[in-house]
Amino acid sequence: GHIGCLTPDQKKTLKEVWSIIFSIADSGEAVLPSEMMHEVQKEATSGKGTQSATVQAAAKAGWFSNNKAAKAEEDAKAAGYGAGMAKISLSDLGLSVDQLRPILWDNAMGDHPDSLLLRFVRARKWNVVNALNMLFKAFKWRLDEDIPAVKYSSDDKLDSQYPKFFEQLESGKFYINGTDKEGRIVAYLNVRLHKPNDQPAKTLEKLTVYVMEAGRVLLEYPVETVCLVFDLTGFSLSNMDFNMVKYLVTVFEAYYPESLGRIIIHGAPFVFWGVWKVIQPWLDPVVAAKVCFTRNDNELTQYIDANHLPVQYKSGKDKFKYKYIRAQPGENKRLEDTETKEKLVAEWKAIFWKFEALTREWIAVGTPEAKSARTEAEIEAEREQVAKDLRVAFFKMDPYIRARNMFHRSSPPVAQDDGSV
Repeated sequence: GHIGCLTPDQKKTLKEVWSIIFSIADSGEAVLPSEMMHEVQKEATSGKGTQSATVQAAAKAGWFSNNKAAKAEEDAKAAGYGAGMAKISLSDLGLSVDQLRPILWDNAMGDHPDSLLLRFVRARKWNVVNALNMLFKAFKWRLDEDIPAVKYSSDDKLDSQYPKFFEQLESGKFYINGTDKEGRIVAYLNVRLHKPNDQPAKTLEKLTVYVMEAGRVLLEYPVETVCLVFDLTGFSLSNMDFNMVKYLVTVFEAYYPESLGRIIIHGAPFVFWGVWKVIQPWLDPVVAAKVCFTRNDNELTQYIDANHLPVQYKSGKDKFKYKYIRAQPGENKRLEDTETKEKLVAEWKAIFWKFEALTREWIAVGTPEAKSARTEAEIEAEREQVAKDLRVAFFKMDPYIRARNMFHRSSPPVAQDDGSV
């Protein structure tokens, strides 16, 4: 279910998702078979299936709350559509047409746009309406929480807005270094350094978004997920923050689905197992299946090669030692170059419009709406090249729209200006 290895049915589903997105982006509405709505509403409102409580709640807040499937059928009938059709609207999710494309493009950044959509489609078991509902609710969350502001702001600005933001960065409670044996970027969380009441909850939430957004840019196909190491060495109940755990579960499941490749819980003391009994039911079964436990430093090398494991672990050979480096003079000077910024943004948007045009052509292949004589393979080849061009254009534009962050300043830098890691 990933780019380059889709079955014919999966490709068909991806086309359906794009088709509905374009319909909604053009008019704010889309019409689809009502059976699709009923099937998903049943799962969302029954509390059954493999969805976690977090995702079920998100689904109920969308097109499936207050018997909206029945209303969607009535709206379709009133608009002149035949029986068995349903009409869905962006307004039901609190979004507008003017917001949809900008937030879609901003979310994709330098990713292949298909990759973004497929994360939500896989998370919702290839159900088109459920995936779209989840995707658009994530867009609404990004707008409500002003995620772009966190993503593009400087560390100094974030610290001025959210008390003790710098302290979180300097503490060493989290850092990114190396990759695991599957090539995933590894993020370490030193739980013993966290005290729940030492900083405002909102600061921790924004820090999470900061790391997620900065980390997403580091991912490059074919690697689409990360490895999280929760280092519980020295953990005690004074470090336990249930509210923050709930927030992390919500963020990963509802807003950044299919982002986790592996979760390693390392060196858990006896006292943690009572905590685990509370946390485990909160996890989606798919996420829970990615959790593994390592009792000692040697066992970490089952998942992370010793050459990529920091020397603070007994089997580690990587001499990396985390140190937060504050913003350097002039590092964001390019943000002031509005002329170059406008030029590069225009180039990036032009490529996105080209990708959209090619996607519409791709969807129409083999249908009465097809206006091109090109084969699907020919369109796909050009579309893939445009997706690559989109990534190049994004990273040319990036330093003119996004402040440099801790990953650009590390020695050596984790993030390069061309998007390489």
